[in-house]
Amino acid sequence: MNILIALFPLIIMIAMGYLLKHYQYLATDFWVGAEKFNYFILFPTLLFTNLTYVELDLDAVRWVLAALFIIIIIVSLLLWSFKLWRYIPAARFGVYMQSHIRFNTYIGLSLMAPLFGPKGVQLFAMIMVVSIPLVNIISVLSFSQGQGVSFKNTLLSVFKNPLILGCVVGMLFNLSGLKLFVGIENALKLLAAMSLPLGLICVGAGLQFSALGRSLSRLAINTVGRLLLIPLFAYAICSLMRLNQLETAVLVVFFALPTATASYILTKFCQGDSELMAGVISLQTLCFALSFPMLMWLLF
Repeated sequence: MNILIALFPLIIMIAMGYLLKHYQYLATDFWVGAEKFNYFILFPTLLFTNLTYVELDLDAVRWVLAALFIIIIIVSLLLWSFKLWRYIPAARFGVYMQSHIRFNTYIGLSLMAPLFGPKGVQLFAMIMVVSIPLVNIISVLSFSQGQGVSFKNTLLSVFKNPLILGCVVGMLFNLSGLKLFVGIENALKLLAAMSLPLGLICVGAGLQFSALGRSLSRLAINTVGRLLLIPLFAYAICSLMRLNQLETAVLVVFFALPTATASYILTKFCQGDSELMAGVISLQTLCFALSFPMLMWLLF
């Protein structure tokens, strides 16, 4: 029941975004500005405030981060083996890779607090610090045989990523022992509180169900792999490494999330199959409402 209660507001926000965009209640320019404002200002502020005053214990999470790295690398290598076996072109393979290793940060952070409390939020933020640069680099490499990909420039953009900067600055401020002026702290909290609702509404606005009518088998493969097979694999790795229940649950939730909506942007930039990517994002987001409660009931 707790899982359904935690998931329900997310579904409402995403559905609201889809309906507002579908019925053109707001101008198209609004969505572009809202996504940019959230990505560059609100969400980094949320990450900063989450990491500023929590008790950071990097030694305590080293095995969680090791498990994270192992799972992402193994999944990536399996996908590359599949590419060589089936001779998948880079334009489509980049979609497959992003569909399986990238994650929707808005949905993930929205679930952490109601399901796992402050410790879950802290752990998820640490996972994000490591995973964001890693999955972006792998995603760029997956398009390496396509046109329009500059690995050097994209790698630089990864380390200028506002989400990474928000996490790093938050941790450095935490370790410094400094305190924010109360007025500034309250202002940052207000900005941070705006991020997740706006982000979820933008996720809904970005859904493109018209793309679901194409390549149903490919859409199904990428959806089942991401939402069911990889979370089960993550659970097996966590069990082998004997992680505790909270660590296991947070990692499984991380790998059960639908892929990032930003995957569509990178796919277009790399001249990949953007229509297939749009379909995968939409189907995974839609199916997540069913797959996530089922996984949590099965595993926990």
